[in-house]
Amino acid sequence: MSPVLEARDLGFAYGNGPLFRGLALGLFPRGSLAVLGPSGSGKTTLLHLLAGLLPLQEGEVYWEGEPIRPWPESLRARRRLRFLGLVFQHHFLFPELTALENVLAPGYLAGRVDRAWGLWLLERLGLGERAHFLPQRLSGGERQRVAVARALYLRPRLLLADEPTASLDRRQAREVLGLMRELCQEVGAALVLATHDEGLVEGFPVLRL
Repeated sequence: MSPVLEARDLGFAYGNGPLFRGLALGLFPRGSLAVLGPSGSGKTTLLHLLAGLLPLQEGEVYWEGEPIRPWPESLRARRRLRFLGLVFQHHFLFPELTALENVLAPGYLAGRVDRAWGLWLLERLGLGERAHFLPQRLSGGERQRVAVARALYLRPRLLLADEPTASLDRRQAREVLGLMRELCQEVGAALVLATHDEGLVEGFPVLRL
């Protein structure tokens, strides 16, 4: 079985010097990894490289055994839509769409809309009764759960989460992260979590930057 995600000898530098060099990682289905480090250590840059959102400077990234460097951006974007889900610190919900409509949004791009699946995800995240609420009627923790449901809607092979709980209190953060991990197990997705919070990485293999 090939890893879902693999990186070999990754290196990246900005004008003021390298963020990291010789970095390697590999994840199989339902595997998890926490990328831990303070602000400015390169966590977001690493996730963007793994997602094919930044051009590679050194090394290679493989999605299910295929190197992504040779792909033109148009092909990378098409594969990204189905291969991975992204969750960020801010939920980035569409304010004019309901919770369910936000979850279904990737389905319209992919030509695969399944309202029952979207509702199941919201119910699994404790939001079944709020499916038709606009984002402004939801709490911060509820909005982030909608963002998690949206990221998992197309049943991705990989979920990349960049400080997804940084704007939540500790109770909400643990709750959202726990649900995210459970759903990744249920849909068969590998999970990479980037965080500065040592208290959230219990049970994760850890890569420190």
